[in-house]
Amino acid sequence: MFASLNNNMNIQNFVLVCLIFMASKAHCQDFKGENYTRFIDSANVHINESSARAQAFLDSIPPPLEKSIAGKLADYYSIKALIHDDYSENAYLYQSYILALKYAEKEKNYRIAGFACLELYSNIYFTKKDTTANKYLEKAKTFYKLANYNYGAVEIEQMLAYTKFMNGEYKQCNAQLLSNLEKYNNIKDVRYFYMFATYMLTLNYLQLDDFKKAQLYYKAFKTVKDDESIVKYNYLSFKSAIDLSFAEAYFEKKQIDSTNYYLANTTKLRNYMNNELIRDYFSLKADAFKFIGNLDKTRIYLDSISFFENKMFNTIVDASMDINAPLLKAESELETENDKKFRNGALALLLFFMLAALGIFYLIYRKKNRHKLSDCSNRVNNLAYLKSNNEKLTGKVIGLEEYINNLKKEIKDIATIHDLPTQREKIKRLYRSLQVNSSTLLDKSENHLELINNLNVEFFRQMKLRHPQLNDSEVITAYYLFMGFKNKEIAVFLNISVRAMESRRYRISKKINLGTKQTTLVDYLKTTFKDLRVR
Repeated sequence: MFASLNNNMNIQNFVLVCLIFMASKAHCQDFKGENYTRFIDSANVHINESSARAQAFLDSIPPPLEKSIAGKLADYYSIKALIHDDYSENAYLYQSYILALKYAEKEKNYRIAGFACLELYSNIYFTKKDTTANKYLEKAKTFYKLANYNYGAVEIEQMLAYTKFMNGEYKQCNAQLLSNLEKYNNIKDVRYFYMFATYMLTLNYLQLDDFKKAQLYYKAFKTVKDDESIVKYNYLSFKSAIDLSFAEAYFEKKQIDSTNYYLANTTKLRNYMNNELIRDYFSLKADAFKFIGNLDKTRIYLDSISFFENKMFNTIVDASMDINAPLLKAESELETENDKKFRNGALALLLFFMLAALGIFYLIYRKKNRHKLSDCSNRVNNLAYLKSNNEKLTGKVIGLEEYINNLKKEIKDIATIHDLPTQREKIKRLYRSLQVNSSTLLDKSENHLELINNLNVEFFRQMKLRHPQLNDSEVITAYYLFMGFKNKEIAVFLNISVRAMESRRYRISKKINLGTKQTTLVDYLKTTFKDLRVR
């Protein structure tokens, strides 16, 4: 099913890449000494319609980029970030915005600097919610003022509204949006602001169980469909999210006809949905067919979820080596000459022994942990052991981060080897090492629920009784939030991306109707299950 998706588009993109490559080769002497900024302009024209075509133009720019596109590096990396966002490549996305900000400051391209800061604020805030995010928000305000950007204040305003939206503060978000909605509607040359505002209002009212107002603002949202300033891809992406949210809301009310109506609308927009929406779409289709007793189609969509997740996992594994390449390049640009001298054979040998020791330590830790779990015979012992286990899970995060940092150092060492056969052999050896170590460093077993459930049986029993609509992965996520773990830590435990963790947290809040209770998910869990917390 996925192999044939967008087949014609893929062929066109492949042909375009070939033509651009042959043209650049055929005229390489004509371009000698010339910058390639025109490829940046071409990529910018195509980015809204086809990320693959935009990437083809960027790939035609020869290194070093500092010479080929001098003065346009900020534009280059901002386009790269949009491409990575389209493909849900979070590591590339974050790195590209860091580089876009770096070069925008050098080139005094304050408009892009402000935009990059807003995106970095969004990325960091929804990952850690620390002071670093606020720093980028303040920088964005400064850069937009320097750029004399008329709508800089509106960009900041809507980012703050979006923050409330993602935090589940639906009423507060609505109050802010409604007070400025007329202003957004009067901005005729950039209709995106009105589209984004009505998009959030629609979803907010769905969360507040006010279908009448949700329909009202959905209708307002659709008025921008044919506006020339609206990018078709953005409009259809938002629309797919709204249709799926309506389908989920109606399914919760057991109104299956309305559910199927909005699911049918969503099906037409599959090409504009991100990975999380696609997964939710398959899940809802399976639930809808199960509700009407069509078990054959239920199994088909459950199989689709499994196939989709396997496909995404394989994509992540295949890209694991490439993700480190741009990070290594960025670090190399910022390092001093003294850092380069530090890389030598002794460091590589030391790194090897450190990785071996880490692997042995981790195996011993797992064996010891399983032995302790088997000795837990009752609820009191389970609760007493839980505190120690959580501390060790936190240690696991630290160990994994150290492992990744060590890998990056080894990759740096390989990058300095100029003999290509030697370099290729080193890369193959490192990849084999990654394949071996990944089986011990990441827990991919199917016993995760059983392990966690045994540590606090009462929590899982009460959670299932109170909220049977939650699936196993959502209950596990709720448990980690109840114990006080952050999104980034939970993402590591469950071997998912931080963005996927944020989406899952949002879905849990929606399923248990927290929008009507005016409380956050964490506060709700701590209040509801306060008698179960370990002292």
